[in-house]
Amino acid sequence: MFPGAHAATDPDKPAVIMGDSGAVMTFKELDDTANQVSQLFFDLGLRPGDHVAICMENHPLFLAIAWGAHYAGLYYTAASSRLTTAELEYIVDDCEAQVFITSAYKAEQAAELSIPNVRLKLMLDGVVDGYEPFEATIARYPAEPLPDRVEGNDMLYSSGTTGRPKGVKPPLSGAPLGTMTPLTGLVSMLFGVDSSSVYLSPAPLYHAAPLRFSMSSQRLGASVVVMEHFDPEQFLALVDRYKVTTTQVVPTMFIRMLKLPPEVRSKYDLSSLKVCIHAAAPCPVDVKRQIIEWWGPVLHEYYAGTEGNGFVYCNSEQWLAHPGTVGTALSGHLHIVGDDGTEQPPGEPGTIYFSDGAPFEYHNDPEKTKSSYNERGWSTLGDVGYLDADGYLYLTDRKAYMIISGGVNIYPQEAENVLSMHPKVFDVAVFGVPNEDFGEEVKAVVQPVDMAEAGPDLERDLIAYCRSQLADVKCPRSIDFRDELPRHPTGKLYKRLLKDEYWAGQGRTI
Repeated sequence: MFPGAHAATDPDKPAVIMGDSGAVMTFKELDDTANQVSQLFFDLGLRPGDHVAICMENHPLFLAIAWGAHYAGLYYTAASSRLTTAELEYIVDDCEAQVFITSAYKAEQAAELSIPNVRLKLMLDGVVDGYEPFEATIARYPAEPLPDRVEGNDMLYSSGTTGRPKGVKPPLSGAPLGTMTPLTGLVSMLFGVDSSSVYLSPAPLYHAAPLRFSMSSQRLGASVVVMEHFDPEQFLALVDRYKVTTTQVVPTMFIRMLKLPPEVRSKYDLSSLKVCIHAAAPCPVDVKRQIIEWWGPVLHEYYAGTEGNGFVYCNSEQWLAHPGTVGTALSGHLHIVGDDGTEQPPGEPGTIYFSDGAPFEYHNDPEKTKSSYNERGWSTLGDVGYLDADGYLYLTDRKAYMIISGGVNIYPQEAENVLSMHPKVFDVAVFGVPNEDFGEEVKAVVQPVDMAEAGPDLERDLIAYCRSQLADVKCPRSIDFRDELPRHPTGKLYKRLLKDEYWAGQGRTI
């Protein structure tokens, strides 16, 4: 299954619908463009296993370009459009891309990129020096499929929340194009996506889950609605307008929607929504319970990583029976390992490991790969959690963010969950900062709903609110306020950037 198969049977069906403009790309248009792109790559001498890189906003042609690389059997790296120039140069060079594709939206940064190993640079919607126009370039090629096509694959980079991003390069299968992939099978069987589905993607397509789930949905013949930027009310409006059946969000999006006024929340018909998948960060229990009460038992949660070493899942019914869980393992076997290397009993937190999962390695970083495995061959993404007596997994936090204050282990996710639901808090990060007596103390940095309210009174109110729900030791001793927090558009918080500010000069970073 691939878009071309659906183009042959239902050519005028929408493959991509842009949320802001309503612009539509049909399956025939998607397949034709992907074929032209693949013909260009082949003409350049690229063959299966070679590499291209893409960096752009949620553009109407984003998925067609990715499919073009896929049709050609190539690796394709989608890089964040929010990276600094140095970060983007590093990724393009590290993945060994021979072609780099961007858009006029990124023109200023594109003009200053130094990527000497790239053979061809293409830009959509305009050009700057050193770039060829994408539209005119592919127009020279026929919309005919290449012969003997095999499956390509993405090579995506970790989001860099705890250090420099590293590429995860899966082996190419060599299977004929259209061969069922494990993810497509999961999207079909677990989430019920088929040719009658409408999938809404509210996050940037350069991130692993939005890109992979959107492409898997198109493999199955589903229409994909792409939001250029997430807006809570627009999300609800798009579900209503296009009768969306399936979507995937992150917990911060839930929180934004729950903070809409009741009259806005009730304006839109969400009855078409059958499956809402969420992942990427722990979801506060109260948040998820409120969404289930609002939308019904349509929530499906998973815990997994770009690395693909395991997959943990639960539906709404399982979660309601085990509030706070992210589920049980569907692939790989879960182990909770303490600092001494022994497995922890139920209820005791430790580092989450998978055994019998798919192996992975970080591109050009054997040391990071080695550090992700223990002596038993189990692999970890660096997260901390615990299992209950029924084998359900609960996430606590990333190990790198655990606070040790006076010998007490504190997981800041608990305080973040509480503070995120305060009506005057738009966003929050909690982490450890230096303390002469205790080593570390708990600090919160808050983006208030109204910056004019930032100050000592709001700080006292938020600390008291947190202490009304958690032990004092888990709550911030002080709160700073910011206009905006460094959050990845997919919902992941770049806490490292905040924490490093407070540890500067202390000889410690994460």
